[in-house]
Amino acid sequence: MLRLLPLALAALLAAAHPAAAAPPGTLSREPQAEDRDKPETAKPKPPASLDELFARLRDSEDDAEARGISKLIERRLDRSGSATADLLTERARQAMASQDFPLAVELMDRVLTLEPGWSEGWSRRASVFWHLSDKAAAIADLQRALVLEPRHFEAWATLGRLYLSMDDKARALGAFRRAAALYPRMDKVQSSIERLAPEVDGRDL
Repeated sequence: MLRLLPLALAALLAAAHPAAAAPPGTLSREPQAEDRDKPETAKPKPPASLDELFARLRDSEDDAEARGISKLIERRLDRSGSATADLLTERARQAMASQDFPLAVELMDRVLTLEPGWSEGWSRRASVFWHLSDKAAAIADLQRALVLEPRHFEAWATLGRLYLSMDDKARALGAFRRAAALYPRMDKVQSSIERLAPEVDGRDL
């Protein structure tokens, strides 16, 4: 009977001090005030959507900020979704840099066969056609690009320059205005509008 007393005493002590009976490494403590006051780690913010970037570009009131946003948009539009198409596009760029425009067209033909829904691909082939002085083909490709992505401000601006080179001032002004509506601070677009508007729309008396 006396041998049971130490066991009973140990049980009473464990009940009174549960932490003392816990195995090593499992001790817990009440959260301190400083722990409760620590802010939770902020989750990384997801990247802005393309729609959000276009809205920010339209509303930007700072030239440097607008240029930065436009670069982000261009990087998004540059993604074809195909590693093969991206590789062929890079080779086409190199061919253009070497002024081998027929090769650049051939490479972009292959790109657009792989990715016919890639707006930037049509815009890039249009640039090659312009260098080849095939303005009709360049315009057709830009129009296709704009069907796929109507907010492609660079395609609108290029279309405006193409029409202007053909002395089609009314269509040039319309294209420049579409570009400016998307990217109001786009370099040289507003000055082109200001120069053409009096001729196309007429001067106020």
